[in-house]
Amino acid sequence: MIIRKTIQCALVLETVKKLMCHPTADEVYNEIAKENPNISRTTVYRNLQRLCESGEIQKIEVPDAADRFDHTQSKHYHAKCLKCGKVSDVDMDYIPNVNEKIKNANGFKITGYEMIFKGVCPECQNTQPAK
Repeated sequence: MIIRKTIQCALVLETVKKLMCHPTADEVYNEIAKENPNISRTTVYRNLQRLCESGEIQKIEVPDAADRFDHTQSKHYHAKCLKCGKVSDVDMDYIPNVNEKIKNANGFKITGYEMIFKGVCPECQNTQPAK
C-alpha cells in the first residue's frame, strides 16, 4: 500500500520535529492552527496516526495522561514530571527484548511494553518553595 504524503502530513511532521517537546496531539494542532487556522483537529490527528504507522514518529502512551509524539525514531526511554506533566528523553541504554526476559506465570502473551520513569523535572525542582 502506497501512502502519499500530503501537505498536511508534512506540516504535522515538521511541527512535531520543531516542537521537540514530546507534544500531545492538541499541542501539535494548536501550533499548526496559529498559521493555518483552517486545518481541522481531525486532519492533524489522522496524520499523527499515519506518521506513527509509517514509523516516522513514535507515539508515547503516558499513563493517566494524553498520548505524546516523539520525532526521535531510535528506541529510548522517557521520564514524566509529576508536577507539570512534561515528558523528556532519558539518557540510558535501551534494553532490547525485555519482554522476552519476563517470567510469565499468568499465561500472558507479552507483545510489547512502555516504560516511563517518573520524577520532577529541573524547572519544577527550581520552583519548589524553600523549607
